[in-house]
Amino acid sequence: MIGQEEIVGRLTEMVDQGRLPHALMLYGPEGSGKLAIALHLARYLLCEYPANGQPCGICHSCRMTEQWQHPDLHFSFPLIKAKSTDAPISDDYMTEWREQISATPYFTANDWLADLGAENQQLQFYVGESDALQKKLSLKASQGSYRVVVIWLPEKMPAATANKLLKLIEEPPSKTHFIMVSQEPDQVLGTIVSRTQLIAVPALSEEVIAQALIEHHGVEPQKAQDLAHVAQGSYTQAVKLTEEDNERREYFDLFVEMMRLCYMRKAKEMRQWAEQVAAMGRERQKHMLEYCQRLVRENFIYNFQNKQLNYMTEGEAEFAKKFARFINERNVIPFMEELAACQTDIEQNVSAKMVFYDLTLKVTILLKS
Repeated sequence: MIGQEEIVGRLTEMVDQGRLPHALMLYGPEGSGKLAIALHLARYLLCEYPANGQPCGICHSCRMTEQWQHPDLHFSFPLIKAKSTDAPISDDYMTEWREQISATPYFTANDWLADLGAENQQLQFYVGESDALQKKLSLKASQGSYRVVVIWLPEKMPAATANKLLKLIEEPPSKTHFIMVSQEPDQVLGTIVSRTQLIAVPALSEEVIAQALIEHHGVEPQKAQDLAHVAQGSYTQAVKLTEEDNERREYFDLFVEMMRLCYMRKAKEMRQWAEQVAAMGRERQKHMLEYCQRLVRENFIYNFQNKQLNYMTEGEAEFAKKFARFINERNVIPFMEELAACQTDIEQNVSAKMVFYDLTLKVTILLKS
């Protein structure tokens, strides 16, 4: 777990004093460590001899939770539709889930989709999930103490699933704690939110991220500081930058290629570019558009000549030296609006070839603004 000592200390103190609510929702930006906090709290609740805010590490429960396997620890998370069933539940993917959180609790929904080998699908909870949880919680606690349910990304729950979960939260079994980890709490069913205690998890400081990169990844201090600055409070993003994330480099190359072709008005090549992007999975297309929006913003800010305001890698900054002048106060908002509109179209299953070719035509005009 990286940083967030104040929040962890407050939560474990609530456990020690018997004041921990039966339903919590940890929310905050990506990479801030929400899931890591949830896992730490779950282990602390299940530990037989907790002390000073830390699980003992030697009791039977601690040994079982080293691989996140414990009869009183339950996980619920969004899934894809498997070929073998139209209504999968978390138990169907529990092996993959435990492998992921054992490797690192700092991962994104896109990373989870990649683990499942289903980048073209959308993550969601299916209606059987709440029924499966209810069945598990109807049984007596194995160790005779707490039972903990960690729910990752509850905003992915459709109304039918969320309403069944609401009944469990309203009338929870004895000594049962629900710990929800949300990226977008405003997308969670309002009645669920109203019955949980919200805990805001802030972005990590650059100093904390840099120190973690030095200690856990062997990054040189100066490079660690640079990467921590670019990561904007996300340890997940910082680690990806450290590993020279191939996906990020691919998005950068696609952005540069689109701008070059549009500036030169090469209509045939623009169409080929659109077909190349259309062949990517829907989730990757959405993430590429998010990346493009970020890079447009960074190039606009670059014009103010204040390095501390920019969050770019060395390659992105080098590109901005020549490109930033094409993003100005006349076209920056239309640029962002067009990219956001493309994202909406992709989410609504509009033909990707049409969406991206239309985007290149509009970018051609905007670059001349």
